[in-house]
Amino acid sequence: MNSLRLLLTLGILLRFAAPAPGEELLVSAAASLTNAFKAIGTEFDRVHPRDKLIFNFAASDVLMRQIVEGAPVDVFASADEDAMDKAVKAKVMAAASRFNFAANRLVLAVPRDSPLRLAALDDLHGKTVKRIALGQPATVPAGRYARAALEKARLWSLLQDRFIYTQNVRQCLDYLARAEVDAGFVYATDVEIAKNQVRSVLTVATQQPVWYPIAVTARGENSKLAREFIDLVRSPHGQSILRQFGFLKP
Repeated sequence: MNSLRLLLTLGILLRFAAPAPGEELLVSAAASLTNAFKAIGTEFDRVHPRDKLIFNFAASDVLMRQIVEGAPVDVFASADEDAMDKAVKAKVMAAASRFNFAANRLVLAVPRDSPLRLAALDDLHGKTVKRIALGQPATVPAGRYARAALEKARLWSLLQDRFIYTQNVRQCLDYLARAEVDAGFVYATDVEIAKNQVRSVLTVATQQPVWYPIAVTARGENSKLAREFIDLVRSPHGQSILRQFGFLKP
């Protein structure tokens, strides 16, 4: 009897001594943030060892639609303000938590060993450029920026039969790295992580700044963990990590 009482007592003590289960935090972020956010995530995990941080990387508009359709996302980081504006308009974001945390530059890039010398967008109309990769403008911010620049240069309609549309900017980078296209529109930060395979030949002037907004979703509005993640991104340490990957301040 005494042994049974002792076992029951130990069981109760162990139950209350066990660490409380952690929370799960789902962050949906633009594909171009993959490397930088994974590094920030390592820091977040160090401070929150019992919590589980999950990333979902894809094209910004794809992520936005997932949230609108009810995906259990706590934080959304977009590669342009347009996708975030749509999410706010759909009332799936805590608008007051929105903050522009980084900036980037759109570039025209070619495979590292390419003999092409493209000094201006007009050079894309030359006979030597047959395949041009860019993100699908309807869903990929980099594609939207590229389309606006090409329309301004009166090249969009002239190059239609050369475009290879991609699902996100990283797919565009992959095509360039494998030399499956002659040129492509990506971000300066993308070229930086693949500089042994890809080189930038031109910084493309964009009509709107390439700014990255982040915000807590309506689902995660009361999540302390979601706000702590955004605080880390905005902190000097988080900004330092972003700079290491080539991102600029907005």
